[in-house]
Amino acid sequence: MAELPEAVSHSLELQHEHRLCFTRRVFAPGNPLLASALAPRDPGLTPRALVCWDAGLENAFPGFAGRIEAWFAAHADRVRLATPPVRLPGGEAAKNDRRHLETVWAAINQAGLCRHSYVVAVGGGAVLDLVGFAASTAHRGIPLVRLPTTSLSQGDGGVGVKNGINFFGKKNWLGAFSVPHAIVNDLDFLAGLPPRERRCGLIEAVKVALIRDAGFFRVIAGQVAALRALEPAPFEAVICESARQHLRHIATAGDPFEAGSARPLDFGHWAAHKLEQLSEFRVSHGEAVAVGMAMDLIYARRSGLLPEATAEQILAVIQGLGFELFAPVREIRGDHGRQDFLAGLEEFREHLGGRLTIPMIRAPGERLEIHAMDGAVVKAAFDELRARYG
Repeated sequence: MAELPEAVSHSLELQHEHRLCFTRRVFAPGNPLLASALAPRDPGLTPRALVCWDAGLENAFPGFAGRIEAWFAAHADRVRLATPPVRLPGGEAAKNDRRHLETVWAAINQAGLCRHSYVVAVGGGAVLDLVGFAASTAHRGIPLVRLPTTSLSQGDGGVGVKNGINFFGKKNWLGAFSVPHAIVNDLDFLAGLPPRERRCGLIEAVKVALIRDAGFFRVIAGQVAALRALEPAPFEAVICESARQHLRHIATAGDPFEAGSARPLDFGHWAAHKLEQLSEFRVSHGEAVAVGMAMDLIYARRSGLLPEATAEQILAVIQGLGFELFAPVREIRGDHGRQDFLAGLEEFREHLGGRLTIPMIRAPGERLEIHAMDGAVVKAAFDELRARYG
């Protein structure tokens, strides 16, 4: 019998560029930014693009599909629209129905796209997740350009490298890591959002400030009244800085595809994900994160990790920005919903893999990780949350 060869191992290094651009009126015919993002990847070819857009945009921007078509007509010498824009329902519910994923796959197939084409996703986080997953799995990956249109997606989710849909009743159970070819944040989209949706992006800005940058947290804390009123200049500045901070962390922290157990950008998220599910997504992601962060801040204070004065300051900032710190829990239906809400830790561990790793803070900008949470303290934190804000 022939002797078996030794195992062979080679290091495989992949280079990705994570690119974020800012603009206004991205689909104005005279704006060339998107054409630059959709540049040919093979010299001599005119690339083709499929655009999928969030139906909610029609309310704020009537005739939205026509704007897309007019822009492509004005730039036909640089990029071609492969098929009429595909309209998709927005909101988290869109990620619960696999038929929407199949709609995007069918459009990619019928348009004959290849890996030298582009898929352009325009919308909130749910549409970006859904379309991104479709693009990352068609032909093993078609380049994706994201145009986030909500404050949450512009400041956080839209600048990440995750895509996915909900399955088995669990958030983002099906998904893939894939670096988008480009992200284009058009700040004019933010003005079309209802106040409730516009405000939601602020909580992810608070989150990233707490885990990364005490100076950014001081900026937010010093402008609470203006941010609560959604004054355009400070609001846009905070969303832009949140986007830069999130992208910088993903690009420089050393684990963009989350091979390890650390998840610093998920501060406050173990409870938030469960709250979203149990409320049947009537509670938005931003509103749920505000509750989840409050839970973790109270837990950290009760555990001796966080000084009481610091915890109270942060809670006051979150409330001052206009977030309810218990009311969303009332959206949970069923006799056992609140206990199920507290059981979200195990689902969080399962989703992340490996041992449980929960990000906490000792002070703004001073993050630490814990690998176990005392159930009695978690329950006490929840009871305090209900007593104080219920």
